[in-house]
Amino acid sequence: MRARPPAAPVVRHRTHRTHRTHRTHRTHRTHRTHRTHQTLRRRALRRRLLWTCGELLVTLGTVLALLVVHQLWWTNREAEQGARREVRALEREWGNSAGPAAPANPEDASGPGDSAPLTGSAGSARTHRGGTGSNTPGRSQAYAVLGIPSLGLRVPVAEGVGKAAVLNKGYVGHYPGTQQPGQAGNFAVAGHRNTHGEPFRYINRLRRGDTVRVETADAVYSYTVDRTLPRTSARDDGVIRAVPRSTVRPGYGYRAPGHYLTLTTCTPEYTSRYRLVVWGVLTSVRAR
Repeated sequence: MRARPPAAPVVRHRTHRTHRTHRTHRTHRTHRTHRTHQTLRRRALRRRLLWTCGELLVTLGTVLALLVVHQLWWTNREAEQGARREVRALEREWGNSAGPAAPANPEDASGPGDSAPLTGSAGSARTHRGGTGSNTPGRSQAYAVLGIPSLGLRVPVAEGVGKAAVLNKGYVGHYPGTQQPGQAGNFAVAGHRNTHGEPFRYINRLRRGDTVRVETADAVYSYTVDRTLPRTSARDDGVIRAVPRSTVRPGYGYRAPGHYLTLTTCTPEYTSRYRLVVWGVLTSVRAR
């Protein structure tokens, strides 16, 4: 009797395993593809965010650069031109007639220092623009010209120390309540050190004996630089009193009445934290 051949092995389970393996591979590939797409989307989003941030930073930098140019260059140019026009207008109004120079007081003509009061106020009273007599100039009105030959400076003086109305125009502002040019007491003024014409940028270079002239419709008043206070508080109002003396640094200032000039500005440069003060005394008057 012939023997039967061996039965073929059953491969049913292997087929099932193969199917499961294929499904698993497809699932893994699907997951990998999904993760890859997510990664690509995240990278694209990061690139867009970085690009947007970069554009914003470039735009912000451009705006800041334009603001710096406007503040440091354009405001100076605009204010200087306006100040020069105002000086020419005052000079045309006053004319060029002037009398001989005379000492403010024969006893004080030898030089600056703690001076005794001068007899009366120099110059006659005027009521029109530029007068420095009994009538106070109108608020924000330019009425005098301050000149510092050693600095090559000629700038209008206006009543008040408001930024928009006076200082930002490149003018020097007269502190209300202080005396007018030539009067006994203290003719005190303020000016920008940086931007907007910066008329007082270099007053730190003034030295004892330098001349500061204040021209009005009545006369030309010559003050001689005497003392400098390098730094004091912005609230040190003692420096502009009739007898100027620092309340923060009492070693700086005067004790006797006199005819004083006070120049104030901010320090250090490009800040407004402290004040630099230069004092002078009246040494001569030249009538127009």
